[in-house]
Amino acid sequence: MPQYKFDSRVKPQALGDTNLFKPIKVGDVELAHRVVMPPLTRMRATKNVPSKQWAPDYYAQRAQRPGTLIITEASFPAPRFGGYDDAPGLWSKEQLDIWKEIFNRIHEKKSFVYVQLWNLGRQADPAPLARDGLPYVSASDGVYMSKEQEENAIKANNPQHGLTKDEIKEYVKEFVQAAKNSLEAGADGVEIHSANGYLLNQFLDPMSNKRTDEYGGSIENRARFTLEVVDAIVEAVGASKVGIRLSPYGVFGTMSGGQEPEIVAQYAYVVGELERRAKEGKRLSFIHLVEPRVTNPFNPEGEGVYTEGSNDFVYSIWKGAVVRAGDLALHPEIVKDMVKDNRTLIAYGRFFISNPDIVDRVEKGLPLTAYDRNTFYAPTSEGYLDYPNYDECVKQGYTA
Repeated sequence: MPQYKFDSRVKPQALGDTNLFKPIKVGDVELAHRVVMPPLTRMRATKNVPSKQWAPDYYAQRAQRPGTLIITEASFPAPRFGGYDDAPGLWSKEQLDIWKEIFNRIHEKKSFVYVQLWNLGRQADPAPLARDGLPYVSASDGVYMSKEQEENAIKANNPQHGLTKDEIKEYVKEFVQAAKNSLEAGADGVEIHSANGYLLNQFLDPMSNKRTDEYGGSIENRARFTLEVVDAIVEAVGASKVGIRLSPYGVFGTMSGGQEPEIVAQYAYVVGELERRAKEGKRLSFIHLVEPRVTNPFNPEGEGVYTEGSNDFVYSIWKGAVVRAGDLALHPEIVKDMVKDNRTLIAYGRFFISNPDIVDRVEKGLPLTAYDRNTFYAPTSEGYLDYPNYDECVKQGYTA
């Protein structure tokens, strides 16, 4: 069993007397506090089936504080949305039976769960898609993420293909079906993944979207696919069961980030459209923002920070709940400031992996266990189920 330790980079501060520990209603659920577990890809599935052996325990551990909102690891609505065999899907009975167990375990802890709906687009591996007779897609033909990815696609005989308008309609339907499947299996809601350089983000971004039809060119056109997914899922399951994730300043997957002068205008338009729908009675349960502190989720904390922009513009447009994520466990002073706004929730990512009781630790100002990055995606129970609660850490003699 690996010997973990407390992280010496964090000077703990008790945040129990801030808004972070006030209840808040998000969509249809009453949360007891505003600490959120964001989507954390863990690569423990087998052939897109969640791990029956480990996943229910993993989620139950992190739902232990009643009234916590858990957003699941990103999951594929349909086989062609994928390209990784070890990430979970949402289309088969076998998959959904295990998700049911996961949702039950979270609900037994009196916590809540949203499922994140994911489409890799050009970030997929073209070879497994080719093996399964599935296309390798993005917003545009041949606008590859990298030279390496182009070589992979050619080698797999699966060149990057811009979705046709008919295919977009089919993809929207598959997003909807996955949302229905998730709720029927017991989830409280779904989060649409329109961030971090994946398919919907590839349509939003001028770096990857070179289309000349109504899905490309202008800010409004680039936003069309994302908003069509939002509208269709809202129509199917209700706005109060739908959230969306956006990363305005992200560069992962060769997105523009802050170097694109129109990027804030692009996201302000999307958020404005969501607020317009909200004023018509269809308010999403939350908007989930990746902070410019983390422009690439694979960077160590503190690297690649974009300092010339902020997500604060969202608050002047959107009047609903906002979840903010991005290297915030190391910066309780920033969290203190962010939660002064009464609509704000805070997502702690990597440290939720290594601190299943992070809600208690943040509340009381207790030391946080350091995570082992090497086991984030390892196909083992180590780095997944073996991080103890604080009291057990003390018994085991953890030091910084």
